[in-house]
Amino acid sequence: MTSGARPLPLKFQVGARTLASIRRDLVRVPLTLDDALDGELPDLPPLDPAADGYLVTSLPEHHRHALAFAASPAIAFARQRYTRRYADLTIGFDAYLDRLSSNTRSSIKRKAKKVAAASGGKLDIRRYATPAELRDFHDLARTLALSTYQEKLMGAGLPDTPDFLQRMYAMAGAGDVRAWLLFVDGAPAAYLYCPVHDGTVIYEYVGHDPRFSDLSVGAVLQVEALRDLFADPACRRFDFTEGDGQHKRQFATGGVACCDLLLLRATLANRLVLAALAAFDGTMAVAKAGVERFGLGNLAKKIRRA
Repeated sequence: MTSGARPLPLKFQVGARTLASIRRDLVRVPLTLDDALDGELPDLPPLDPAADGYLVTSLPEHHRHALAFAASPAIAFARQRYTRRYADLTIGFDAYLDRLSSNTRSSIKRKAKKVAAASGGKLDIRRYATPAELRDFHDLARTLALSTYQEKLMGAGLPDTPDFLQRMYAMAGAGDVRAWLLFVDGAPAAYLYCPVHDGTVIYEYVGHDPRFSDLSVGAVLQVEALRDLFADPACRRFDFTEGDGQHKRQFATGGVACCDLLLLRATLANRLVLAALAAFDGTMAVAKAGVERFGLGNLAKKIRRA
């Protein structure tokens, strides 16, 4: 493996399900929300001769051509385009609710009442921040994570590795972790784990027990977590991180148009890889348009997560 680079899979993916992947040794250059908002063209670190190239994530879309030119003769390929969304936590929770659509506000109230009714008439949401509290949180949330589609399909449930636990406790000791669990009738139903960096709360690990999907426990937990964060003077923004989706669009107050940009050495092998990715992505875009046209989104989602 090259210095500064690591093997990263370039995935042929349908929703959360990976059909195949091609490995390349890449230097990952992840931009933070602050980086994306500042709008500066990122500097690329020196590339080891044996590395295949770079993967720049959350690059503001308006910088795509400039960075491709700066990295020439590398081949540039925008693998994913999305709005990196965030919620401004400085405006107050009431003002935040006012910015949401009336349909969203009504939906939030209806879902919260439904969850409360299943728990004896009151929402049971528990907050965790200290190292001792996070120990209890992790024991419960990790067990819950094993049943989630994030864990089963992507291996992206709450980790239980020694490195993660050490980092979690250290950050909690510095006051830089916020976490929540939602219980339904005494049973853990949904979790949210967020590290905090310089006032930005990172939407890092989330999941819910599929047995409670009909109660929309994830959405209810998200709103209550935001309610807590609006009252927390140490928190300025909630970063919904890379990628997009209805959940993020629904709860964000702003966003930056971004892309994930591959910059690969101009070899024949890399040209063939990018041609295959372009063909696959194009086919998926056509299929997605067909699903949306015929109103089959819910069915497609169930199939992807089955």
